[in-house]
Amino acid sequence: MKLWQKDNSSVNELIEKFTVGRDKEFDLLLAQYDVQGSIAHVKMLKEVGLMNEQDAVDAVRGLEDILKEVLTGKFAIEEGIEDVHSQVEYLLTRRIGEAGKKIHSGRSRNDQVAVDLKLYLRAEVLAIKDEVKELFDLLISQSEKFKDKLLPGYTHLQIAMPSSFGLWFGAYAESLTDDMELLAAAYQVANKNPLGSGAGYGSSFPLNRTLTTELLQFGALNYNSVYAQMSRGKTEKIVAIGISSVAATLSKLAMDACLYINQNFGFISFPSELTTGSSIMPHKKNPDVFELIRGKCNRIQSTPNELTLLINNLPSGYHRDMQLTKEILFPAIEELKACIQMTKLMLSNISIKDNILDDEKYKYLFSVEAVNELVNKGISFRDAYRQVGNDIEQGKFNFDYKKQLHHTHEGSIGNLSNDGIVAQMEKVMGKF
Repeated sequence: MKLWQKDNSSVNELIEKFTVGRDKEFDLLLAQYDVQGSIAHVKMLKEVGLMNEQDAVDAVRGLEDILKEVLTGKFAIEEGIEDVHSQVEYLLTRRIGEAGKKIHSGRSRNDQVAVDLKLYLRAEVLAIKDEVKELFDLLISQSEKFKDKLLPGYTHLQIAMPSSFGLWFGAYAESLTDDMELLAAAYQVANKNPLGSGAGYGSSFPLNRTLTTELLQFGALNYNSVYAQMSRGKTEKIVAIGISSVAATLSKLAMDACLYINQNFGFISFPSELTTGSSIMPHKKNPDVFELIRGKCNRIQSTPNELTLLINNLPSGYHRDMQLTKEILFPAIEELKACIQMTKLMLSNISIKDNILDDEKYKYLFSVEAVNELVNKGISFRDAYRQVGNDIEQGKFNFDYKKQLHHTHEGSIGNLSNDGIVAQMEKVMGKF
């Protein structure tokens, strides 16, 4: 069954298979939102006089029954039915009769799938927001717990200056606050109602788009009917930018963890059940989870570019290319949620090595402390830098400043400013 098919017409089987593609697979994720959009549309049709009260009551009740089936996993797109929109209308008509055929009045599949996607993406952004907030809370907690555990900081992967696990965990917490800014912006874009834009040029029916906006709890309308269709692809890309920013943070954290668990660093460890072994080397405890997080999140960061390549040369109006946005973005969303969950699991079970900086190779971490001590005695910074540099070159630098670290400025070892980071996160959370 196809909503557009006329009597005595058929489609070549190969054409049908090619044009449907993986749509049925991803349409199941939209089923809940397709039914919710249809319920709102029916209620609006009754209000503007395009459906009588009894037909509307029957249609809403039938749609609510279908929604229950979707939510309990009993809904499926049957063989021979093109998509979720067709399946819902087919089920409804089979159950309530002619009234089911009226629910498409004033609506096109173009705005129907557009509203499904907006509702789906809005819900998924909120789900990711909640996952990110849980990871953020864990990072802040671990930052406070391990704030006195020092570790070497690196630049160019060369030993640089003293750092701490308080700083390390807190850095990724604050990184997530900026990621959430992008995610909040994506939420605002997804939270606009395209329903009623029809095929992209509105309708001669007296539709009440403000009513469907209220019924579906959208924050605003996509007012212009042409732009409502142009927002297809663009909305997906903006959401992809938001999730790719979160993925970038996770990828960098995972890379750090892969380095820090390496025996040449040896800063952190995890229970054996959270690592994997080698088929030939019995000593191995591989950080496969972090390596896969790194790889998956790097791939997620390609999603905005994939969507750009798909949509950037299309003129206004609907094009079938848009169907492909689902198979680009939907798996990326699921992968990101899984990566966040695994990051939480790993960091909840991390062990930090004690007295890392006691190792002789880290003594030069304190060269800046030696320079600063001379500056505090009245020597200019450049002269102090030269003096300490010459001592190091001549092997005379034997000072241990580890127990004399007194970093007090905001965001330093001795003043993590996690309360400020938490306040930033609370502020951005208010934008959803």
